[in-house]
Amino acid sequence: MVEDVFVITNKQLAQSSNGKHYIKAFISDRSTQITARMWNATRDIFNLMPESGFIRVRGRVENYQNNLQIIIEQLWPAKEGTYEIGDLLPHTTKPIEPMCRKLVEILGSIQNRHLAALVAAYLDDEKLMRDFYRAPAAQTFHHAFLGGLLEHTLNAMEVADAAVKFYPGLNRDLVLAGVFLHDIAKTWELKYETAFGYTDGGHLIGHIVKSAMWVEQKARQAEQVLGEKIPQNLIDVLQHIILSHHEKPEFGAARVPATPEAVFVAMIDNMDAKMQIVLQACRGEGGTNGEGNWTEYMKAMNGRLYRPDVAPAEAPETESIDAPAPEPQEVPTLKMQLTNPLFESMPAKKK
Repeated sequence: MVEDVFVITNKQLAQSSNGKHYIKAFISDRSTQITARMWNATRDIFNLMPESGFIRVRGRVENYQNNLQIIIEQLWPAKEGTYEIGDLLPHTTKPIEPMCRKLVEILGSIQNRHLAALVAAYLDDEKLMRDFYRAPAAQTFHHAFLGGLLEHTLNAMEVADAAVKFYPGLNRDLVLAGVFLHDIAKTWELKYETAFGYTDGGHLIGHIVKSAMWVEQKARQAEQVLGEKIPQNLIDVLQHIILSHHEKPEFGAARVPATPEAVFVAMIDNMDAKMQIVLQACRGEGGTNGEGNWTEYMKAMNGRLYRPDVAPAEAPETESIDAPAPEPQEVPTLKMQLTNPLFESMPAKKK
């Protein structure tokens, strides 16, 4: 028997073979999702249930065709204060504010004045950036948790910044701006207040095209601050990076990467997404507690993954007590200045 608050999504009112109505839905918390059914339901009960939201459920767990399901016996609206959002929706384990500060620090190092002004137009949009640090990066694929978009973007930016120096012909400013903006419209494409899903606009247009469209809008705002026009070819190239970052049309790309920076951003984005998936499957909570050496078949990887880390680090031998202590090294002090007031005082996590 269970009684607790869960997230309910995808509710459906159906009719059984005997003509009686029943409700089918998914209920979930931050750890898992399970099918739920309510027999002998009525349309009034169905209408009282949120389309997607929090609800208190009392029911029993049953095994149906080798899958667990919950048979709902009673349900009520979830009263504010009787549940923790963090228990119901998955969220990043990394602290939000330091990630935001690091993001702004990296973007602050862009040297091209046109790109710097364009990026600043995004950072100065307080509502957009509040959504950016809270949104997931996907509904289910990778970084599908609150704060996932920020975590994914910052990971990709730091990897790109570390790798770009090995390819002197690459334009670092374009790479960093492209990584920052490649998924920015996921703040608009996805719903993430009570359950993860797609908005109507997300279904109709998607984040790739919308992110590219926003570049034009923000460029006009940046021009007003800068007092000069931003070159159209720069806008075109930045939009191309966004439109092509899924690399292939069958993966959702509107264009195939056609500049060195677009190729680089697409590879970095794919690497970070894939590594989050495989590390979670093999070395995350599900991987370390999984049965056997191999995961189940994973569609994103076209196969199963081998879990064990066969070369764990070994502790070095303890140094002799007579060994001389190393000379202390002076550590340079790094000064970082943030000009965006949004990140000077980050709002507390929503409860």
